[in-house]
Order: sequence, then C-alpha cells, then structure tokens
Amino acid sequence: MLTGLALFLVFRKIDTDQLLDLAGEIQLIWLIPAVFLFILSKVATSIRLNLYFKDIGIYLSESQNWRLYLIGMFYNLFLPGGIGGDGYKVYLLNKHFKTPVKKLIQSALLDRLGGLIAIFFLLFVLFLMVDIQLDFLESRLWNGLMIAGLILTIPAFWLLQKFLFRDFLPSFWPANAWSFAGQLAQLFCAWFILLALGISENILAYQLVFLLSSIVAVLPLTIGGVGARELVFVYAHTYAGIEETAAVAFSLIFFLISALVSLSGTFIKVDLAKNHN
Repeated sequence: MLTGLALFLVFRKIDTDQLLDLAGEIQLIWLIPAVFLFILSKVATSIRLNLYFKDIGIYLSESQNWRLYLIGMFYNLFLPGGIGGDGYKVYLLNKHFKTPVKKLIQSALLDRLGGLIAIFFLLFVLFLMVDIQLDFLESRLWNGLMIAGLILTIPAFWLLQKFLFRDFLPSFWPANAWSFAGQLAQLFCAWFILLALGISENILAYQLVFLLSSIVAVLPLTIGGVGARELVFVYAHTYAGIEETAAVAFSLIFFLISALVSLSGTFIKVDLAKNHN
C-alpha cells in the first residue's frame, strides 16, 4: 500500500511525457558497466557477510555464500526493507549449522549496519563537496558536524561492535573495507546510469541524493524500496540542483538493475552440506 502511495506521489509531481521521452533516449551501452558494477558491489557485500559468518563458526565457500546471497536478494524483492532475504538466510543456516538464531540475527543486523556506516561516511564527504541550497547546510556549524562525522564514524562503530557485537570484532577492519568497496562500486554504477541518461553535470549531487535514498530504501516502508527512493529524488531536486524527471528515471533504472540481478536468485540452488564442519 505504501509502495503504491509513494509511486502515486512521485508520478503526480513529474512530467510523465518527459520521462517517456527520456527513456527513449537512453544510451544503453552505458548500462553494461552499470550492471557489472552493481553485481560487483553485491559481491563485495556478500564477502563482508561471509566474514561475519566465519566469526560465528559458519564456514561457507565464497561460491556457496554468493549463491545464498543471491537467493536472499530474490526474497528481498517482496518484503519492505529487504527483510525477506535476511529471514531466509537465518532460517537456512540455523537448520544446517544449528547456529543459535540470536547470533545469526546479529550477523544479519551487523551486515546492514556495516553498509549504513559506509553510506554515512560517504555522505559526510559529499555534503562537504556539494552545494546544497539550504542556508543551514552552508554554515560553519554544519561543516564542522560533517568533519566530526568523518572523524568519529569508524571509531563509534568499533565501540558499538565491541559492546554489542563482540563475536564479530575480529573481522571489523576487513568487513568495513568490503563495505566501502561495495558502496563505491554502487556510486560508480550510479555514474554510468547518469551517463546513459545523458547527464554529465552535478554528478556528485545526484550521488549524494542517491546515498540518501539508499538509507530510506532500507527502512521497512515500501517493497524493495520502490517509491521511497523516487520520493527522495523528487523532494531533494530543488535543493541539490538536480533535474527532477531525470532523477526519477535514474532511480527507476537502478531499481530495474537491482531487480534483474535479484531475480537470478530464482534459478539458484545452494548445497550447504558440502562445507558443513
């Protein structure tokens, strides 16, 4: 219901004829590296998750883990906030490895938090670089807060992990490195989508709003983040200096790439018994 409402609000505010014209002018060649980089971003975050699995005694090959990750992405398409895939992985790994559900839920939660930490860090960087048309975002106080965020984000996450996710502390640094690798790959994916749409100006502004929309998409509000991402672009375009219809087109293309990759999980099976230690 919220997905439909969000899409209704989006399409009520944009020129659908302009959106169709823009769709007809897409330079498809640029979508090839965009798809490749999106897949690469998911490979990076799947490796991060496998590090967390190893911390709690679950040893999967990267091939098994990638297959399991793709199946999880497929389930994420159908539930708000992408919680379907997490639930499936918790169920399956508990069934095969008898790992306590609490530890499995912690690994899934930490996986989400790791991704958000990378997004917030990159947002702090982009807020310092992008000219946003809001007075308080141009103040010394705001810039000071952004710099403080850059300095404190990683240490604060380390302390959080030490006190709430102690079992996963051994993989803190490599897991965070994969988090940043995955998020940077998505930013480059976003860049190629923008090129496909013929957008070559204000790239950093689009990427900043893209990161903001990624945070909203994680919230359990809409299915697969559809509608929520687009709403962020619609309401942020005035302040970020981005073109409204092009921003919505970008967001829809990103979702289609995500959905196509996720749907590949329909055809995948994973045999966890082979590596059961």
